[in-house]
Amino acid sequence: MAYAPMNYDALLGMEGFSDTLLKNHFTLYQGYVTNTNKIHDMLVELHKAGKTTGPDYAELKRRFGWEFNGMRLHELYFENLGGKKELNKSGKLAKKLSESFGSYEHWESDFKATAIMRGIGWVILYQDNLSGNLFNQWINEHDVGHLVGCTPILILDVFEHAFMIDYGLKRADYIAAFFKNIKWEAVEARLK
Repeated sequence: MAYAPMNYDALLGMEGFSDTLLKNHFTLYQGYVTNTNKIHDMLVELHKAGKTTGPDYAELKRRFGWEFNGMRLHELYFENLGGKKELNKSGKLAKKLSESFGSYEHWESDFKATAIMRGIGWVILYQDNLSGNLFNQWINEHDVGHLVGCTPILILDVFEHAFMIDYGLKRADYIAAFFKNIKWEAVEARLK
């Protein structure tokens, strides 16, 4: 099992995101892929050697979630960027947002309010796999706070590395740029 970093160079030149910011972000993502592979290999070796009861194995097991989720969340984030079209207001995603939040506008307002909160992390629009309901959720760390049994639909990275180079402390400006670049067809394809 070896993960290979995806290539997101097609996002270079995207309005509102400098190439410097994106290239730095791609490098950070590649580090998560490298560490996911490295920790996986170390766990396999410790298991083969029968060294599963010590702190090394335990800490690597805990760390694997951080690295793996860091890899996967970045992939989902990059894959829901690069769009040039607005959300189809008569499509299934718009209907589901209205059903869950009362209106698209109310959903957007709640998503942005969640994104502007102080702290570092992620904002994720989740769909509950059982009820189909949609929720905006703050994720503080890659491996903490995820809603069990829910599918990530739209992912926004609000760690400083995602915006500081271009926007400094103006997170609201970064969020506005993010909304101008959402690839809605990718987001809608994640909907169950």
